[in-house]
Amino acid sequence: MSSYYQLIDRQEHTDGSIIARYTSTIHAQGAWNEHEQHMAPATGIIAHELYNFSPRSDMRIGRISLDIFGLIHAGEFEITTRTIRAGRTIELIESVMSAKGKTSITARAWRMQTSDTRAVAGLEDTAITSSDNRWSMDVQWAGGFIRSIQAYTDDRRAGKGVVWLTNDLEMVEGVPTSDFVRLMGMIDAANGIVPRIEQQTIEWLFPNLDLQIHLHRLPVGKRLGLQTVQQIGADGIGLTSSILHDELGPFGRSEQILTVRQL
Repeated sequence: MSSYYQLIDRQEHTDGSIIARYTSTIHAQGAWNEHEQHMAPATGIIAHELYNFSPRSDMRIGRISLDIFGLIHAGEFEITTRTIRAGRTIELIESVMSAKGKTSITARAWRMQTSDTRAVAGLEDTAITSSDNRWSMDVQWAGGFIRSIQAYTDDRRAGKGVVWLTNDLEMVEGVPTSDFVRLMGMIDAANGIVPRIEQQTIEWLFPNLDLQIHLHRLPVGKRLGLQTVQQIGADGIGLTSSILHDELGPFGRSEQILTVRQL
């Protein structure tokens, strides 16, 4: 199979909402549990639904906020997408992923009106150098998703580093994957690229409960650069923070809150 997901059915309801049913492939398999999906491709398929929901040429997504309710079941699931707050200059839309009668992920995206702000534009985040030095993530992490991506780095250690990711799979079988969806579908891997706790140390878990993505421009290309810092507090809560890069430079930031616990 050459995709993360296969579409089963899509229905549009009279209230404007859309329900899409999918099944995950082995490439979406998680790193913590072989019977679950990895949050990264799950984010990608949700981004696919949000991106294609009643699109407007004068707006784009500026923020996606995803909350993980529990196990993201592998196999069949559905995503329900609807408008929460319609508007002329801003809109809030929502996608809810559910499986086996339970909510897995709730995602909300702000779509924001675009305009020409080149006269006042400016960035503080600076571009980073790309890398062709291959790094095998599957040495530390298991699962079909990790095996589906290629990772490159010249600079990483426990807690901090820069890693570039890419993959050659379509998000949905038979549907061309946009740059936006492809890169959104790899961001969650940030929590595993510079772990302060090595995965071989099986006495500890540090899964993220959410993924917050803020975009000051839309990304382009197939390579995602993650300039990442992971910090763990003394009372069981951690934070993974990333500056997001593509081939043109920085395009946004992400945050993941971690629940750190001993087995």
